[in-house]
Amino acid sequence: MEKITDKIAALPADANYFSLEFFPPKTGMGFSNLRDRLDRMARALRPLFVNVTWGAGGSTAAKSLELAEICQRELSLTTCLHLTCTNMSRRTIDNALEDAKALGIRNILALRGDPPRAAEYQGVNEDPENAIDEGFVWAIDLVKYIKNKYGDYFCIGVATYPEGHADESHPLGQSLEHDLPYLLDKVLAGADFLMTQLFFDTDTYAKFEQRLREHPSGAFKTIPIIPGLMPIQSYQMIKRTTKLSHARIPDGIMARLDAVKKDDEKVKSVGVDILCEIIEQVKEIKSRTPGPKGFHFYTLNLEKAVSFIVERTHLISSTPEEEAVVDDGLLPNIPGLTINGTSLPENHYQDTNYSRRQSTVGSEPRNRVIVSERTLSHPEYEASQADAGVKAGAINTRANTLAISEGEGVLGREATWDDYPNGRWGDARSPAYGEIDGYGPTLHVTQAQAISLWGHPKSLEDINTLFVRHLKGELAAIPWSEEEVHEETGTITDQLIELNRRGLWTVASQPAVDGFRSEDPTFGWGPRHGFIFQKAFVEFFISAAAWRALHEKLTSPEVRSMVTYYATNAAGDFVSSDLSSEVPAPETSGTTDASENGYSMGESSTNAVTWGVFPGKEIVTPTIIEEVSFRAWAEEAFGIFSEWAQVYGKGHESEKLLEAAHADCWLVNIIHHDYMNKEALWNLLLK
Repeated sequence: MEKITDKIAALPADANYFSLEFFPPKTGMGFSNLRDRLDRMARALRPLFVNVTWGAGGSTAAKSLELAEICQRELSLTTCLHLTCTNMSRRTIDNALEDAKALGIRNILALRGDPPRAAEYQGVNEDPENAIDEGFVWAIDLVKYIKNKYGDYFCIGVATYPEGHADESHPLGQSLEHDLPYLLDKVLAGADFLMTQLFFDTDTYAKFEQRLREHPSGAFKTIPIIPGLMPIQSYQMIKRTTKLSHARIPDGIMARLDAVKKDDEKVKSVGVDILCEIIEQVKEIKSRTPGPKGFHFYTLNLEKAVSFIVERTHLISSTPEEEAVVDDGLLPNIPGLTINGTSLPENHYQDTNYSRRQSTVGSEPRNRVIVSERTLSHPEYEASQADAGVKAGAINTRANTLAISEGEGVLGREATWDDYPNGRWGDARSPAYGEIDGYGPTLHVTQAQAISLWGHPKSLEDINTLFVRHLKGELAAIPWSEEEVHEETGTITDQLIELNRRGLWTVASQPAVDGFRSEDPTFGWGPRHGFIFQKAFVEFFISAAAWRALHEKLTSPEVRSMVTYYATNAAGDFVSSDLSSEVPAPETSGTTDASENGYSMGESSTNAVTWGVFPGKEIVTPTIIEEVSFRAWAEEAFGIFSEWAQVYGKGHESEKLLEAAHADCWLVNIIHHDYMNKEALWNLLLK
């Protein structure tokens, strides 16, 4: 039950410390696996504290508190709970603070959240106690509220932005000078420490910290300023993250990532190098101010990269008296999918001062029968006479656990099996499954930007046009994707445009690929001299009436063996090819239970829709589609639909149109298994 500031104050003046941030996983399996990962990281890395994120508007409240309880109570980790305040009721805020206090949590990161939009979120017949409190507009309002109600019980942190905060009120010319008065007000209101947004430009960070430390008010002279850093997990992830956060990547760093962007293993390897260099530079910057030097890592619920980084930069103390026992035998029963790459090369980042024993011989206490000079029948696991006398060492040491977190040996490969995420197309068993932030459904643009991008649609044809314009490159984003169309998608743009003109609003797709070389400029990825394969798939919103007709086609004898499909609506009704196909077409509404709908459950399928074959490696499957991941994403996809409708305010013509479409539409994903016929899926849908 310690405060972060007390723990920092207790450290030696020249000490280094770090903290780790996690978000609530989207699936139950991911949550279970994160519990094991947190336990491992707590023992191996020993962070000073951990952060647990909170979804905008309280969208992840229950899961955030559940994760915070695991960290604080089960694992005895000093925990800092994020808390936003806009678009929420005072009751929700009070409940969160009371729950945190009951759990023994003494640390809150007070955040604003999305821009206030009470009129859009408020229900017509809302219970007054659940009404959105419009008194919470900025983070300072939450800081003051906590201080007034709880005094000094909570240690309060606030966010700050080395490059300036980008928001609707100041979206372009980010400026620290613009932010400073607001940051000063938060500190004077009672903030105890500052935590920065992620950054990669250390020159900008140096100016930021100097400006704060030398501020004439003196308010920032000694306050802990903890720089936020994000390990680079994949090329697309870091491009998307920096776009959303408006964090600039220096040209030199971007050039290093561009050079390896097709190979996720190399991206992660270069990313570790980059983060280590940034940390050493920030250490030098922070040495200009007395006191311990701290670093905060946005882990994205992954452990391997951050484990390498904190060991290599000596943020964790070496333990020379301990040696890691690394078992390089056959893998036990672990998840059967390799996510976008295999383990980094053994000892690739190993600290030269960190001693590790690379054998398990004699690692378990047992009696052995020794026969002199006998040739071993199974030398890979049978002990020799000399080896049998080696005294068994402790297995569950910190060094062993760190080796596992870094992916070494059998247990390490099992622990970091999901180390190469691909957003929602990864494995739903992974704690990192889903979009990168864990903050819940959001448009990632402000209300003004949304209206500027998408105007005021008045008909379904207007929505068709928005999707078509995005595919043509005339629109920078749609509500479900803030990214431009990828080069690969350009090979099926004509087909996608035709689907959208017909009212099938596509939100994800890929073309079929049959054995393209991994060096191919459009479809290639992974190590050189490999071959890439893809099944075509497409995901789209479709009206209930059109879905009934399409479902009849998908279940016809000549088609059903060649496709897998999943479909759901906002009410939660679900249909898939994993259910018996001898069923009537789905109605527009009804029960979500398959048996009550007359469906008989089949075995739930897992569909690898992208795979690569590379010399000396297992087959790599970075993109999979399965029921559990589809259901988790569908909930978010329909949530985004509602977010878009709320932009226009209740009763607006566009809001009514979008809410009606939201209620009527089904979200459908169709996979065609004939990857050798690149037109098979499109012929099925368009002819």
